[in-house]
Amino acid sequence: MMAQWQHGFYKQSLENRQALIADRFQLTAAQRQLLAQNTSAHGDQMIENYVGEFTIPEGLVLNMVVNQRAYCVPLVTEEPSVVAAANNGAKIVAQSGGFTAQSSARQMIGQVVLSQITELAPVTTWLKAHTAELLTIANQAHPSMKARGAGAQQLKLRPLPDGYLSVDLLIDVSEAMGANVVNTMCEAVAHHLRTVGYHVVTAILSNLATASTQTVNCQIELAQLATGEWSGEQVAAQIAELSHLAQIDPYRAATHNKGIMNGIDAAVIASGNDWRAVESGAHAAAVRDGQYRGLSEWQVVGDQLCGELVVPLPLGTVGGSIGIVPMVQLNRQLTQFKSVHELAAVIASVGLAQNLAALKALATTGIQAGHMKLQYRSLALAVGAQPTEVESLVTRLGGLAQVDRQVAVDQLMQLRKEQTNGRS
Repeated sequence: MMAQWQHGFYKQSLENRQALIADRFQLTAAQRQLLAQNTSAHGDQMIENYVGEFTIPEGLVLNMVVNQRAYCVPLVTEEPSVVAAANNGAKIVAQSGGFTAQSSARQMIGQVVLSQITELAPVTTWLKAHTAELLTIANQAHPSMKARGAGAQQLKLRPLPDGYLSVDLLIDVSEAMGANVVNTMCEAVAHHLRTVGYHVVTAILSNLATASTQTVNCQIELAQLATGEWSGEQVAAQIAELSHLAQIDPYRAATHNKGIMNGIDAAVIASGNDWRAVESGAHAAAVRDGQYRGLSEWQVVGDQLCGELVVPLPLGTVGGSIGIVPMVQLNRQLTQFKSVHELAAVIASVGLAQNLAALKALATTGIQAGHMKLQYRSLALAVGAQPTEVESLVTRLGGLAQVDRQVAVDQLMQLRKEQTNGRS
């Protein structure tokens, strides 16, 4: 049963909502102030039951070289090692000429799914004969897209088990993310198919954006990979073996791909795009042949380590929150991309750079060596260290064999005691 304070919550002003939850959940004065200070002019118009902003740090990848152009790429993430790793991977690849991204056609896929089909042949024959008419109906539902030279371009049929048939519309959505465009067109086609007697189950876009796939490659001189006691040849061979493992073991592949998406998600969020759509499409693509596999592959070819990432990237430069959130506009100015194709190339390159850095760490010192110093920063802040104390506390923690929260608290107290004695 809904509590009294919850009734009509969405109708309340922002101030009233904040007051209601402050009283209901007994927020402290400091928490009330935190909530009041973290609001924006656009937030209440973007989502329902808005109460405030939840901020995540933004950092930059510098000198991300893609197609012989250097980019500054904003990443929005709370994970300590992501920005550092992306910069590391980007630096290594830049020294060997940078990433190469192949441009490809960009279409979103919408599904109009029919069911209760007892004989497939007559249905497919009718649909093929009326393809031009169905595409016209789709484009009439969103004429501005057609006027820009985009819109519904192809219709494909995919028979499914149990009497289902997916009528797939391939739609050029230009610079938009395209979800609303695709859904509007699909619903128009669905309405027409219902009127001629077909049973339509659903009409909606698919987030498996196989017609909007970005490929990015790099070739790294082996000498660039030398690390400590490991030669470049040794590091490259180990990276290639780890890559192969991600192709044959879904347990390893899941972590392999998570590392790629660490970079891609952070860049997608910074660009104002739907990172959840990108995530779902990427992981669906990873299981395209029936087994979940790594999205990237690395192999040694001659005196080079060659990497390739192929990933669906349904992105946009207009629409959704892109024109609403001020930081998104600022981030576009930082990256200075000219089109959605260029944005996709840069974001895919971030994913491959992130992947390279993670695999290189696994191949040499292990993932924890570089990661833990950054984790110690987060731990230092979590136990109450002031910004001026963080570096000293991190140094102390780095010299210990075992570290947990209590150890960090004890070390912080010891640090403050020593600093106090030093001033006496």
